[in-house]
Order: sequence, then structure tokens, then C-alpha cells
Amino acid sequence: MTIRTEVVETSSLGDRSYLAHDGRVALVVDPQRDIDRVLALAGRLGVRITHVAETHLHNDYVSGGLALAKVTGAAYLVAAADDVRFDRVPVADGDEIAVSPDMRVSAVATPGHTFHHLSYVLSGPDGPAGVFTGGSLLFGTTGRTDLLGDEHARGLARHQHASARRLADLLPDGAQVWPTHGFGSFCSASQSDAPASTIGRERRANPALRLEADDFVTETLAGLDLYPAYYAHMGVRNLEGAGPIDLTPAETVDPGRLRARIDAGEWVVDLRSRKAFAYRHLTGTLSFGLEGPMATWLGWMIPWGAPVTLLGDSPDQVADAQRELARIGIDRPAGAATGDPLSWAGGDPARTSAVPVATFADLAAARAGRAPRDLPDPDVVLDVRLPGEFRESHVTGAAHVPLPELPARLGDVPSGTVWVHCGSGYRAAAAASLLERAGRTVVHIDDAYARAAEAGLTRRPKGTP
Repeated sequence: MTIRTEVVETSSLGDRSYLAHDGRVALVVDPQRDIDRVLALAGRLGVRITHVAETHLHNDYVSGGLALAKVTGAAYLVAAADDVRFDRVPVADGDEIAVSPDMRVSAVATPGHTFHHLSYVLSGPDGPAGVFTGGSLLFGTTGRTDLLGDEHARGLARHQHASARRLADLLPDGAQVWPTHGFGSFCSASQSDAPASTIGRERRANPALRLEADDFVTETLAGLDLYPAYYAHMGVRNLEGAGPIDLTPAETVDPGRLRARIDAGEWVVDLRSRKAFAYRHLTGTLSFGLEGPMATWLGWMIPWGAPVTLLGDSPDQVADAQRELARIGIDRPAGAATGDPLSWAGGDPARTSAVPVATFADLAAARAGRAPRDLPDPDVVLDVRLPGEFRESHVTGAAHVPLPELPARLGDVPSGTVWVHCGSGYRAAAAASLLERAGRTVVHIDDAYARAAEAGLTRRPKGTP
């Protein structure tokens, strides 16, 4: 009997869940909250979910494990050492669980990303097929070790190093590695260096298996940057156990109520692309387009528990955003509207705005006194990337306020016309909308940061000739 493992990708959060099956029954590992995707996959495959396993209590999303176990009647495997508030099958290092006569998983204690982290070795009739590693051994990296507090980061990094080596010692080179993190999630110490991997490849590529413990700890901790503020709420939610997700449509909000919410300072979010937002938007709204990691940045920046109203060009766009936000515990939007900026403004063009868009070449020209005639001269260049990105390289003379800090630090942005940039244009669009809402004159640099160097604008990183 062949054992197969299917990937359930959540690219917007940078995570993967897994469904392993033998053609009859299935094990699901680290499911996201919107379990309908997993149930649909099991239905297409014609398999019955009998076991659901968590590698750890997640910090970057609300788990769907408890809800999936209740819906399917599956055994819910959670670390025995985690003091959760719900019934589960407690598992610990060395426990072996028979999923079917031909498929079993063995729990391996791999602390580091969290104190009680488990990995699960999947085996069939021919021996180990691979290992579900959660936030332990990732593709070319490991899970970060500072999410439970800076005071634990160094000790957990040492555990992470030992855990990665334990997996490498336990498993053959051909065993597959199936991590949950590493595909954009801030739970990773750095991002994956490949789309798939094996234990043998990780022996050659992974710092945890190439470096001695002291060097690994130093290198790992030095590379860590900020992580989303909403992570503080995910562990608590997962400890308690999340209930079923509610994806029914949000209440429709008319133009009058939209204006009232904007005037009250509420977060009214435009989900359309940043290019559409720049061309025309309802004045006072904020740009978090679904073409990028909307939930990560919006969830990071909005005051936790504050109402959010969603604007999209279609009901499907709003529904997609609602699903993404529910994954991080923003359960129900305060309302929604679909259509276009003019309809949201009640037909009044005076209630709509546009944001000028520029490139780094335009910025270089403006600094040389040759700004395009339709762009105001820059009084300040604002970089909203994260601190590590700024330290690595930045535009000479740029002010720096990381995007997550901008709502509370608008007063720190120097006076005058602001040209704002990030690494690709997505974060700069959100920053430009925040600045515009605060009454600032702003230009959105919608360009790849690499082009800043091509335009001769950047300060060279330390150590370069």
C-alpha cells in the first residue's frame, strides 16, 4: 500500500498543512482554521480523516485542528506537556500512533520553536517516508526561537540546534521533510531555500546541521527581525481551542455609514490592487490589497479588537479577505461594501482621491532637480521596511519608520511632501494611505528596492568595497 502526502498551501500566511493517506484513511497535520479546504481534499481523494496532529501551539495562525477533529470524529494529537483547555489525545516523545495497518506516526520531541514542540515521523510498510517538522527543521533554515520571549530565545536556539540534529540522526537521507513554516511566515528564522527537501539535502544546506551549536545560536539570533504583533494573541487562542469558523457574508455598509466610520477614525480597508487604489479610492480608506500578504500586515497594524470594514470590487474579493482574516483570529468584519470608489462615495467625486506613483529613477531625477512635472518635489524619503532590511542597505538620507510602527509614529515623519518606499511597493501603498489619511502630501514609490541601487540612491552596506 502506497502512502501519499498532500500539501495544503496557505501562501498568504506562508504556511503549509498536510494530509497523509493510504487510500482509505488520513492523518492531517497542522490544519489552518478554514478546514473546509481539508474536508474538500479528503472528499476528492475518497479518504476518511481519522487523526489530526499538531506539531505545536501555533503563534502565527488560529488552528483548525480542534474543529476538524470534532467534525470528523478524529483523534486529536497534541503534546501532553501543553496545558490546553480542551480534550485531546496527549502524545509525548517516543509515542507511536497507528493511523492504519499500513501507516503510523511516531512522535519525536523537538523543542526549540516552542518548549513542547513535536515532530511526527511518518512510516509505512517500507519504513520511514518522511517527517512533519512544524517549526523545527525547515528547508535550509529553522523556526525562530524568540516568539515566547527574548529571555528564552538563546536557550531555545540551543534546543533547536539539538532537535534538528536529532532528526538527522534518526532518519535516512531519503526521508522527506515536511515543515509547516518557511514559506513567508514570520515564524521562520529565515525563509526556505527550496520548494521541497529531504534529510540528506538538509545535512548539506541547513545551518543547524552545518554549524556547531554556538555558531548556530549566534547566527540565528543575529538574523531575527520584528514579527507581527498579533502573534501575542494566537498562542492564547490555540491554548483555549478555537471554535468553528464563521464565513457568512458581512453586513453591507452604505456610503453614509462608510463616511461616518472613516470620520470616526475606524479602519476602512480597500482590498483592490495598490495600482487601482493609487488611481482612485474613497478618501480616508487604507490600502491592503489582496495581491499581497494582506492579513499579515493588516493584522499586525490594526489595534487588536478594533472594527474593520472591507471594501472590494466583488463579493468574492471580500469573502477571500474575510477568510484570510479569520485565520489570524479577526473573526468578523464590522461590515463590507462592493463596487468602486465612486459608488462608495455616493457618486460624489470630491470624496475620492488619488496617490501619485513614482519609481526610484523618478526619485533620483527629483533629487537632481529634474522631477517629472506631475510629481511634487520630495521633502523627505520614508523607508517603511523592517529594521534588518534598513541596516542592510537604504536610500541615502532616508527617514526610517517600520510600517508596523507607522500608525503610532506618524508624528515622527518629518514635515513636507513624503516619498515613501518599501521593498516591492506593497507596504509602501499601505504607508502612503496612512499618511494621506493623516493629511500628508505623499508620493508612492511603487518599485523594487533593487532599482534604488541602479539609480545610485543607496548607501552601501558595511563591509562592501
